[in-house]
Amino acid sequence: MSQAQTMSAKNFDWLLPFCVLSLASIGVVMVASASIAYAADIHGDPWFFLKRHLIYLGVGACVALVVSQVPLYVWSRLSWPLLLFSCLLLMAVLVPGIGREVNGSRRWLALGSITVQPAEIAKFCLLVFFASFLTRRNRQLRHWSSFMVPVVILGIVALLLLLQPDFGSVVVISGTVLAMVFLAGARLPHTFVLVAAAACGLVLMALVSPYRLQRLMTFLDPWRDQFAGGYQLTQSLIAFGRGEWFGVGLGNSVQKLFYLPEAHTDFIFAILSEEWGMVGGLAVIALFAGLTVSLLRLVRGALAQQNFFAALLAFGIAVLMAGQAFVNMGVASGLLPTKGLTLPFVSSGGSSLVICCVLFALALRLQVELRSENGSKETGVAPISQLPIFNPLQMGDRTVKGEAA
Repeated sequence: MSQAQTMSAKNFDWLLPFCVLSLASIGVVMVASASIAYAADIHGDPWFFLKRHLIYLGVGACVALVVSQVPLYVWSRLSWPLLLFSCLLLMAVLVPGIGREVNGSRRWLALGSITVQPAEIAKFCLLVFFASFLTRRNRQLRHWSSFMVPVVILGIVALLLLLQPDFGSVVVISGTVLAMVFLAGARLPHTFVLVAAAACGLVLMALVSPYRLQRLMTFLDPWRDQFAGGYQLTQSLIAFGRGEWFGVGLGNSVQKLFYLPEAHTDFIFAILSEEWGMVGGLAVIALFAGLTVSLLRLVRGALAQQNFFAALLAFGIAVLMAGQAFVNMGVASGLLPTKGLTLPFVSSGGSSLVICCVLFALALRLQVELRSENGSKETGVAPISQLPIFNPLQMGDRTVKGEAA
């Protein structure tokens, strides 16, 4: 092995792929376990959802492979087209005949037998856009006029999401963008004012919307209405209680037998905790913590090299992944009001799983370019072509600097 290959393998942070591959493997096992009875009853095939999950996982891997070949500077230049593309998708889903309505929500685009959720695509597009935009405007963010530009853009996207309605995605996307704006250099008073305004807006929407207010009241005392509004939460809590320390055993869940709705999607963490116990649940939480730590290491490394676009992008991915995982597990455990968000890499879900794979590939690309620049300084050789995971692939070697983004 050459010196460049040795340096590449040594410098490569294996925590990121380890956590992602572990979560994806757990997801395959749990989707099979949580959906087997429901799939057999609805589709006549106990492995229906597992097969679909594996197909989407394969599609996600293929798309991730393509994304990993695109240099960062290309994504920076495509930031505005990506924003417009995401807004067009969010508007298209609201058009009758184009958007597909399920349970009173219009969140999906039907492309033959395939359904696409524009909100998931918007997460990726907005991360790239705001990372690029804030890199170019970070010095102007201390002024109200420049500070309000990303706020207005975020408000338009949030409005389109609320019209679906998709309140959960609004919370996760807004929190991620606000965190990126703060990291980019926004003044603390400006950030506090914006957060307070957002919080007031969320409270107002909950008060004026009867079903959201009902969800909030049910969340405070789910057992008072355990056979109506509080049914999902109470059944989820029963699953946690049955799991105790080490669980009832893989495949032995009772709550997945038509007691807990959305057992293989939004509430898969409850089934996992029932079958694997508190120890299994803590192991999954530890994997998400490790994933977040590895992404924050990328942020630190990018800032050390003054690569602000990479730093903001890695930070956005970290906040988005951690935030969505926290909301999903918080909802399942009764810590937060019920919201329809999947658990990254674990829950069954086509668009969500593919976008998670794309974000993972983007994080790997960030690590590759940062290691490449650092390796070229230390050895005089750019080790990007000797990346342990994508060794046979030819990848670009340009890194977006803050001043060139």
